[in-house]
Amino acid sequence: MPTIVLSSLVPATPEACFALSLSVDAHTASMSQSGERAVAGVTSGLMRLDDTVTWQATHFRIPFRMTSRITEYEAPRRFVDEQVSGPFHRWWHEHRFDAVAGRTQMTDVVEYEAPVGPIGRLADRVVLTSYMTRLLERRSRWLVEALAARGVPDTP
Repeated sequence: MPTIVLSSLVPATPEACFALSLSVDAHTASMSQSGERAVAGVTSGLMRLDDTVTWQATHFRIPFRMTSRITEYEAPRRFVDEQVSGPFHRWWHEHRFDAVAGRTQMTDVVEYEAPVGPIGRLADRVVLTSYMTRLLERRSRWLVEALAARGVPDTP
């Protein structure tokens, strides 16, 4: 099963990173290139434990729908979203936010399994893992830029 791990040092607090990462509106903005939008469940604002959202997007010129649920929620340190229904056999995404010298180490860990057995594993090796990594990197860059624009609040 493929695992993707991405990490970024963000000039923002863990609280700010945690909140923006749970924002449906921020997710939609960060994924605008694929036309991703929330069509059911929580469709705007911040998600909480057990909330679901159904995303609609186009990847590889194919329209997809994926419903995910926030299954773990430890503010402001981490949360996990998992696919409830959609294109993957399994999708598990952990978001971690660790304070580091006045900044936040933002780490994404994604474990997924493509559908359709051996054909899905071949698709992973040929294209899917690199494609998913680029999507997650794009989202991470968007979050870092949005958070950096807000600046790190002064601490007393």
